[in-house]
Amino acid sequence: MSQLDWIVLTITLASIIGYGLYKSRTSKNLEGYFLSNRSMPWYLVLLSIMGTQASAITFLSAPGQAFTDGMRFVQYYFGLPIAMVILCITFVPLFSKLKVFTAYEYLEQRFDIKTRVFTSSLFLLSRGLSTGISIYAPSIIISSLLGWDIFWTNIVMGGLLIIYTVSGGARAVAYTQQLQMAIIFVGMFAAGYYIVHYLPNGIGFKQALQVSGANGKLNVITTGISAKGFDFKDRYNIISGVIGGFFLALSYFGTDQSQVGRYLTAKDNTESKLGLLMNGLVKVPMQFFILLIGALLFTFYQFNTAPIFFNKSVDDKAKQTSYKSELAIIEQQFTQAQNQQQALTARYVVSNNIAIKDSLQQASKQLNSLQKQYKSVLKKALPTSDTNDTNYVFLRFVVDYLPKGLVGLLIAIIFIASWGSIAAALNALASCTVIDFHLRFRKQNTYDANNIVQCESDYKTSKYYTLGWGIFCIITAELSTGIGSLIEAVNVLGSLFYGVILGIFLVAFYLKKVQSNAVFYAAILGELIVVTLFILDKYDIIGLGFLWLNVAGALAVVILSIFLQPLLQKRIVAQ
Repeated sequence: MSQLDWIVLTITLASIIGYGLYKSRTSKNLEGYFLSNRSMPWYLVLLSIMGTQASAITFLSAPGQAFTDGMRFVQYYFGLPIAMVILCITFVPLFSKLKVFTAYEYLEQRFDIKTRVFTSSLFLLSRGLSTGISIYAPSIIISSLLGWDIFWTNIVMGGLLIIYTVSGGARAVAYTQQLQMAIIFVGMFAAGYYIVHYLPNGIGFKQALQVSGANGKLNVITTGISAKGFDFKDRYNIISGVIGGFFLALSYFGTDQSQVGRYLTAKDNTESKLGLLMNGLVKVPMQFFILLIGALLFTFYQFNTAPIFFNKSVDDKAKQTSYKSELAIIEQQFTQAQNQQQALTARYVVSNNIAIKDSLQQASKQLNSLQKQYKSVLKKALPTSDTNDTNYVFLRFVVDYLPKGLVGLLIAIIFIASWGSIAAALNALASCTVIDFHLRFRKQNTYDANNIVQCESDYKTSKYYTLGWGIFCIITAELSTGIGSLIEAVNVLGSLFYGVILGIFLVAFYLKKVQSNAVFYAAILGELIVVTLFILDKYDIIGLGFLWLNVAGALAVVILSIFLQPLLQKRIVAQ
């Protein structure tokens, strides 16, 4: 990056942090630190919810996802608007009425302490691991730009995030995300503009979409149905998106404290509902646009020379090994094939000929084959390096092609997004640990669920728990190398837990006759079922896309609870 880019990057980040800390002045108690004294208007709730979702993974990995697999990932969000309506009818009024700090407090009132602890533990595990992956995302940027070792980069990035979160609490997160989202939208629109602007003369937005579509990148709607019937292993299609996405969104926004904590900061019930409903309306178009940038980026590289491997730092290191000549040969073949593809693309734009379209698709397959060969040699040259470059596609374009100053702004946007979402997650992890464990067990004699806000002496303790979770997440980030597409990895991880957590809440809300022991054992069995299905799918014993794990987990808990309740009831009567 240029000197101007570093100046823009530094000023942008410093301004965001300063603004957040300035706005974070609040009561030095738990309600102020975790829930901003329940004082936020709906639009700040909306921006906070969106900012918590829109991590660096969204802006770093989503364009690369569309670049490699097309835009069908957007179907993952189709169930979200429906989930927002259900939340506003059922979840929000209850949480607002009870004035809870965490969603899991309600489970003790409805069932018992063991169900609350088990559910809160599932959340802490899933959110702690996914937050570690989120820390790994911005570390990729610094590591790639400066050539730093990813191990030390994770520590530096995690350390900065811990300081930021410990200092401000929920209020700093919410107000910072207000400014973050404005900068993010400006930066992403600028990136989209320059992608089209740098295309050859006579190739505009319409032609760019034509080329992307010819190469299968505009596959926004897919059915997942083939001659053999519905393919449950197909991860992204409209059926799995609406059904599986609905279950995942309902669990994420209704039972994940990182999201529940966002709308619990609202002034009242109405403000919470408005924030959630607006999120349901805005999220799908926002994700569509981010994925569209990846599809346009694919077109850009049909007219401009694309690197055979997008992670320049790893590529440069590999070329200093004894495999240098082997890599050079494959790269030369890739360049020749790419020149042929560019000629075909130019002809297709003019003629829109189906035969040329078929030739284009064959050329893409050849390029993909050469890239796989190149990555296999990279793995031999650098066995411990990550050879999945999906997360570097957009970053490489930003660094190589955008004007000076704008590069720094786009890099700052990715940092801003990561800091907002990770800060919210750390705040949620700390709040659950303090409310569901620290106050509930270490201070049993003085615990009063209705007067937690008065425990001002625990304000400092909350910061120590935030620090502890920050360290845990850094360790997770160190173990995240080589996991592939980050946006997929985070969603797969969440799907291992979200369905079961949702099932517990569904039983609590709608099956009034089911008691604590039935739902507790059903939840344990449900989690075992989900993990078993995941392992069977991983080893290709069955075919099941990860979104269906959310459905399986929720239904397993509900059905098993209904089945176990009369059995356990008879056992109690017999005793």
